[in-house]
Amino acid sequence: MLITMRSCHHGPLTVLVAWLVAATPVTAQREVDRTPRDPAPGRLAILPFDNISGAPGDAWIGVGIAETLAAEFQGPAVFDVIGLERVWEAIRIADLDNTDSGAHATVLEIGRRLGARWVMHGGYQRLGDQLRITGRLVDVETGAIVRATKVDGAIEELFTLQDRLAAALINGTGRHAGRAAGRPGPRAAVADQDPAPSPVGGDPDAVSGIPSTLGISGVAVRGVIDGPPPPVPPEVITRDEQGRATIRAIKLRDAIQLDGQLDEQVYHTVPAITGFIQQVPDEGALATEKTEAWIMFDERNIYVASRIWDSAPPSEWVANEMRRDSNQLRQNDHFLVMFDTFYDRRNGVAFQTTPLGALSDFAMTNEGSYNGDWNPVWDVRTGRFEGGWTVEMEIPFKSLRYRPGPDQVWGVQLRRGIRRKSEYAYITPLPISAAGGGGGTMGVFRISAAATLVGLEPPSGSKNLEIKPYGIGGLTTDLNASPPKRDAGNGDFGVDVKYGITQNLTADFTYNTDFAQVEVDEQQVNLTRFSLFFPEKREFFLEGRGIFDFARGGVGGGFGGALRRGGSGGGFFGGGNAPTLFYTRRIGLDGGTIVPILGGGRVTGKIGPFDVGALSIQTDDEAISGAEMTNFTVVRVKRDILRRSSVGALFTNRSVSLAGDGSSQVYGADATFSFYENVSLLGYVAKTQTPGLDSEDRSYQGRFTYAGDRYGFQVDHLVVEDNFIPEVGFVRRDNFRRTYASGRFSPRPRSIDAIRQFRIEGSFDYILTADTGLVETRQSQLGFSTELENSDRVGVSVADNYEFLAQPFTPGPGVTFPVGGYGFRDVEATYSLGAQHRLNGTFTVRAGEYFNGDIRSIAFSRGRVALTPQFSVEPSLSVNWINTPHGSFRTDLVVSRVNYTFTPRMFVSALIQYNSSSDTISTNLRLRWEYSPGSELFIVYSEDRNTDPLLPDRFSELQNRGFVVKVNRLFRF
Repeated sequence: MLITMRSCHHGPLTVLVAWLVAATPVTAQREVDRTPRDPAPGRLAILPFDNISGAPGDAWIGVGIAETLAAEFQGPAVFDVIGLERVWEAIRIADLDNTDSGAHATVLEIGRRLGARWVMHGGYQRLGDQLRITGRLVDVETGAIVRATKVDGAIEELFTLQDRLAAALINGTGRHAGRAAGRPGPRAAVADQDPAPSPVGGDPDAVSGIPSTLGISGVAVRGVIDGPPPPVPPEVITRDEQGRATIRAIKLRDAIQLDGQLDEQVYHTVPAITGFIQQVPDEGALATEKTEAWIMFDERNIYVASRIWDSAPPSEWVANEMRRDSNQLRQNDHFLVMFDTFYDRRNGVAFQTTPLGALSDFAMTNEGSYNGDWNPVWDVRTGRFEGGWTVEMEIPFKSLRYRPGPDQVWGVQLRRGIRRKSEYAYITPLPISAAGGGGGTMGVFRISAAATLVGLEPPSGSKNLEIKPYGIGGLTTDLNASPPKRDAGNGDFGVDVKYGITQNLTADFTYNTDFAQVEVDEQQVNLTRFSLFFPEKREFFLEGRGIFDFARGGVGGGFGGALRRGGSGGGFFGGGNAPTLFYTRRIGLDGGTIVPILGGGRVTGKIGPFDVGALSIQTDDEAISGAEMTNFTVVRVKRDILRRSSVGALFTNRSVSLAGDGSSQVYGADATFSFYENVSLLGYVAKTQTPGLDSEDRSYQGRFTYAGDRYGFQVDHLVVEDNFIPEVGFVRRDNFRRTYASGRFSPRPRSIDAIRQFRIEGSFDYILTADTGLVETRQSQLGFSTELENSDRVGVSVADNYEFLAQPFTPGPGVTFPVGGYGFRDVEATYSLGAQHRLNGTFTVRAGEYFNGDIRSIAFSRGRVALTPQFSVEPSLSVNWINTPHGSFRTDLVVSRVNYTFTPRMFVSALIQYNSSSDTISTNLRLRWEYSPGSELFIVYSEDRNTDPLLPDRFSELQNRGFVVKVNRLFRF
């Protein structure tokens, strides 16, 4: 702040001003007229300059500068300077009105009350015998800063510095200072600036005042900002009483040398962004470790830098992963920046790094939908210093999408993660209820509570062009083909094109799309009577996928923390999930067989308050699966309403229906509403049109959630009719009507140091057939879990289940349950090791009844063993023993991924899987090298073998094998 006059504890400057006011009783008793006056053309108010460094012994300097400037500018040829007594009285009244007297808006208000045409204010910093004074001349009528400047020199040269300051400021008015006119003082050795952001860089003289209006209408910006007014230089952040923050970006004359060493002049001359606030574990408390950050930009890039202090030695830091976009990175010590480039307070993109310089990036939609496979072009370097580590990020504007026009206001969030303390701190306060179930990492999804970023001048994004051709070659062996293939050679090429239609609307085109570099799916054990859901991994479909999400709410308050994962999905093994109306794996895949994609296009972006997405893909025919040449079309529109809510519509079309002759369509409308911190509503209605079916083709849902930290409640009603068939979507279970309710009590005991939080949760799931009303599934569940202070978790849950089988069910070889109703109970216990440990993962034991038999199971899931920061093993194991009157069987699933990371942009991984249900063992080895940002080399080897123990001569028999080399190259124009 430039002037700090709230109360006496603000320091000697306040005391001095108060003493001066008291010393002039006649003036002090005179009321300042609160009615704005017509500004006189030359009327000037000079405010006392603020003591930025805060040293009590320097408090006299600010009043002295104001008095000197008043004498400099007084005179008929210069200004009609308002007496300092009246200025002090106006400041006192502003303070009594409970305003921030250093804020730009308050400075203008003081000027209006005094009837001033101009207001002059600023601040000073003293370091040893050196002094820096910054000054600003503000036009009260327009709110614009006409002139902003700084002067540097020795404290002994204070009078000369004041003359230089006066000479520099007066240039903005076309007038001439009184004494300076007759006796020109020395020229200010600074870069005097017009009301545009001033450049900063390696040159010390390049640092200068940046107007609080930041090159655009100050009034317009303040009307847009969801928070306090922009900071006035030299400040870079302002906060209000609600904790909201506005951050000023610094314009650079010279690009940052990206080396992780914060040795450029800007880091010494521009104040750092500080004051990080804990979300977890102590909500609202200041972070336990100091963090300094800077946000800067030039004509091509936005730069984010940080100096991250840590009182622990590096040996105690959690830094055990380097692989790009690994889930483990958020469980390392890290620094993150999130940009809400459209300032819609709902959607954002995030960039994250660790002390090892790893890269992680992801996109968020509607404060909830997560896309970790969004991979823009950017770079980062980290370094070390005595007491911590440093970060320098370089993010090209071409990698971002934003609104057109010069009035750029973005949202921004900064996060510091200290994993050994399980501490996550942000630049704005966030409720602990928004921390989610990921150990606190989900707070960044609360985009509506992020800070505001002003001052950016990004280039026009329209007509940006990216071309990414690829070439591929390899050998294939497939002994199941007819006729069998052995080491058959093949090669091909294709291209992806991205074109910026406008700054915020992008078109993507693809020709002869190939996904040979994509890692194979992880296998799953399925003991249910419903289909399994596998995530999309193909890059073309991952970018911008959040726009096409339908009926997805934001991140809640960690429901399911004490309940088993299947319990919230509908019955003993799940199956009550809402349909996915657009499931991209329907394109280019048919029953596990790859269907060639000839090409297609997509347009995504934002038009005003509307998110828009349109996609059209053409696939070829394929002999093995019998797939015909088909066109897939999807159109999505969503409109932002209120503060954190939206309504939208979705349309899909498949030109060749799988159910009959002709095409099939889906029409859907959805709405999500978020109120206060923790209340949300979600609903949708959808209808399908399928050849030969003209009834029972609807689905709809309504859900209410209260997701507080201490208490939680959810009620959900979902209907999927028998003929609801989204052929470009996914339906796990059809013909059902589900009612679901859950409640949670999760206190944080202050008297037990080792315990962070208890959770007691209960749920009731009730599913009827939609057409007959027959009870098909019923489940009651009660769970209790404890989160330890080191982020380990231990829990136990019990469930009472009822399942009605309308047709026989075969869960395993030799076992078939007949039609009828089955009631059974089971108990499950879990222990999860915190992800900061060298060995982490979740151990699960289940025992109880299984239909009319028994089940015993053990599992180790999401495991990871960090051998070195470069080398890790991720094992998973599931073993189930099932014994029933109809027979017994056992299922074994072993999945292990081995990773070795050479650099953050180059790694090799091996995925090895054994599944006893299919008697197969599969291997997938994959090298990925991003040899240039956005350009990659892939080398992939995959193999499937039959491990049937009845094979006569060998342990395993080769089924298929492939070796592929693929290279692409990104060209940006």
